[in-house]
Amino acid sequence: MAVTLTSLSHGAGCGCKLPPAALRPLVAALPAPADPRVLVGSATSDDAAVVRLTDDLAIVQTVDFFTPIVDDPYDFGRIAATNALSDVYAMGGTPVSALNLVAFPLETLGGDVLAEVLRGGHDACAAAGTSIVGGHSIDDPEPKYGLAVIGTVHPGAVLTNAGGRPGDALVLTKPLGAGVVSTAAKRGLAPPGLVAAAVEVMTTLNAEAAAAARAAGAHALTDVTGFGLLGHLGELALASGCAAEVDAAAVPAIDGVLDLLRGGDALAGGTRRNREHAETFTSFGDAVPEERRWLCCDAMTSGGLLAAVPDGAAMPGAVVGRLADGPAGTIRVL
Repeated sequence: MAVTLTSLSHGAGCGCKLPPAALRPLVAALPAPADPRVLVGSATSDDAAVVRLTDDLAIVQTVDFFTPIVDDPYDFGRIAATNALSDVYAMGGTPVSALNLVAFPLETLGGDVLAEVLRGGHDACAAAGTSIVGGHSIDDPEPKYGLAVIGTVHPGAVLTNAGGRPGDALVLTKPLGAGVVSTAAKRGLAPPGLVAAAVEVMTTLNAEAAAAARAAGAHALTDVTGFGLLGHLGELALASGCAAEVDAAAVPAIDGVLDLLRGGDALAGGTRRNREHAETFTSFGDAVPEERRWLCCDAMTSGGLLAAVPDGAAMPGAVVGRLADGPAGTIRVL
């Protein structure tokens, strides 16, 4: 019997991230870069770093890798690459080149499986006009794959998570629920077609969404991945000096995910950690149903962009709330 990818994974996709509450103080204790060329570092928990090279050119740098979220190796490669590229789009940049990052049990899974993972990564990058130019691999009993990506952006065109303003509408460009789907699949609870629907969401590049955000005059931009909608919105609101409000009923879900959440049997460990953390800065209205509270905390993999745009600006996606005056980084879910 063939060994499945997710059977070797302790977590799934971005759900295997270290908890934000544990990670943030460790990163905050590191020395901040003093180089004036660094336009965006780690201080605001942004999606990628930006370093100015000339008056007209800056590079965007990011790295992202994770454990399998699906069993199909080609889809795993596509999802992981799409997810890594997303961080460049979230900064307003264009990805240019990438390096493969591979941790893999070659004797357990075999070279053919790894070849399919790498092919999936290559195809996602090719669709983005990005070249994979090398990489690094290690032997590891738990498979992991991702990319280190370099992109470019004009220094004056950088979009960060720190520019939001009270009154901005919050637009989310992809539905949530990939963490739920992966957990349901591992437990044999996923209905037919659900995994395919989630793969379609996770392999959709955020290039068009980033262009739409810029055209809408976005003040702030981030992508929604492993820390969930509330975790990433909390970072955006804190960096922007704003509070935020979320309309729970407006948050889109992959078809079938809300039914799984009502049953309560498909909650990823990362989603549970996200909710525990979110409840330190989030209040939920009494009328918000439990499944929608969990959806807002879903440990999403390769999610959409979350844009803070001027109220009334036209941008494809779901308007899920707004930024508001109030204690920075706090969220009300209504």
